[in-house]
Amino acid sequence: MQPAGDVDERFVDRSERLCCFAGEILVRCPRCDGQASIVSDPADKGHRHLWVRRRLVCRRCGRTVAWEAPRIPGSAGRNLPRFSGPREPYFGLSLWLSIDCRGRVLWAYNAEHLELLESYVSAGLRERGRGARSMSMVERLPKWIKDARNRTEVVRAIRRMKTSLT
Repeated sequence: MQPAGDVDERFVDRSERLCCFAGEILVRCPRCDGQASIVSDPADKGHRHLWVRRRLVCRRCGRTVAWEAPRIPGSAGRNLPRFSGPREPYFGLSLWLSIDCRGRVLWAYNAEHLELLESYVSAGLRERGRGARSMSMVERLPKWIKDARNRTEVVRAIRRMKTSLT
C-alpha cells in the first residue's frame, strides 16, 4: 500500500451512482452505538430494486428493525430514500464510515464505496466514464474532495475510516 500522498496512475469512472453502493450500508446502531448494517430484507431475496424492504441488523446488541417503502397512491417522492449526505437513506441513521476532514464530513456507505473514493482521490489522472449516464457519483463529489491540494488529507481520512471496519 502506498503512503498517503502518493499518486496512483489513473482512475476511470465506471459511471456508478451513489445508490449503486446501497446493497449494504454500515451505520451506528441506535441502541448500542456499535457497527450495524442496513441490508435488503431476506424476504425480498432476488429483488435489486432500491425501494424493497430493508432491515437494520446489529450483530453487537441483536437489534433488528424493518423499513418498507410507502405504497400510498399519490405519495410520489414522499418518504422515499434520498441518497445524499452523511446519513443513510432509509432510517436516517448516522453512517459508520464518516469522519471530519478539512472542516467537513467525509463519508461512505461501505467498504466498496470507500475503496472507490480512495482510488478516485489518489489518482493523478481521472478519466470520465463512457456511456449514456450523466453525473456519476464521482462527478457529484464536492470540490474540496476533488481538489489535488487536499489529496493527502482526504486519503489519510479514508485510510483512518478503513481501520474502523470489522
